[in-house]
Amino acid sequence: MTYTLLKFVHVLGAVLIGGGLIGVWVSDLRSRQLRDPSLFAEATRNIAIFYDGVVVPGALILLFSGAWMTVRFYGGWDFLNVSWLAGMAALFAFEFIEGNTVTRLYFMRLRRLARETLSAGQFTARLGTERGRLVPTFTHFLDLPMLFLIIALGVIKPETWNLFLIK
Repeated sequence: MTYTLLKFVHVLGAVLIGGGLIGVWVSDLRSRQLRDPSLFAEATRNIAIFYDGVVVPGALILLFSGAWMTVRFYGGWDFLNVSWLAGMAALFAFEFIEGNTVTRLYFMRLRRLARETLSAGQFTARLGTERGRLVPTFTHFLDLPMLFLIIALGVIKPETWNLFLIK
C-alpha cells in the first residue's frame, strides 16, 4: 500500500510541475509579445503565480516522494545501479538547481523591472536588456523538454545506458 500511495503522490507532483511549467511557458511567451507596460506586468505576475504556486510545490512533492521511494524500495544509494532511476534523479537534480537559481532569479528580476516599467509608463532600456539575455531564456525553454525526458525515463525504464548513447 505504501508504494501505491507514494507513486500516486509522485504522479500528482509530476502533474503539478508539468501544468505549472506550461503556465509559466505560456505566460512568458505572452510577455514577449507585449509592449504595453500594464499587460507586461500582468504577464510577469502570472509567471510568478504559476512558478511559486504550482511548479515549486510540485517539485517539492516530487523531491520528497521520489526520495522516499528511492530509500524505501531501491535500497538508498543502490539506485545508482538502476540506469533509468539514476538518470531521472540526475536530471531532476539539475533542473531543481537550475530552476531555483538561473530561471527563478531571472523571473524575479523581470518582475521587478516590470513594476519599474509600469511606474515609468513605458518600456525601459534595462527591461529590454534583461529580456534579451540568452542563458536564462535557454534554460527556461529547456524546462519542459527536460521534464518530458524525466517522465519518459520513468515510463520506459531502460535497463541499460544505451538509450542515452547515440549510435
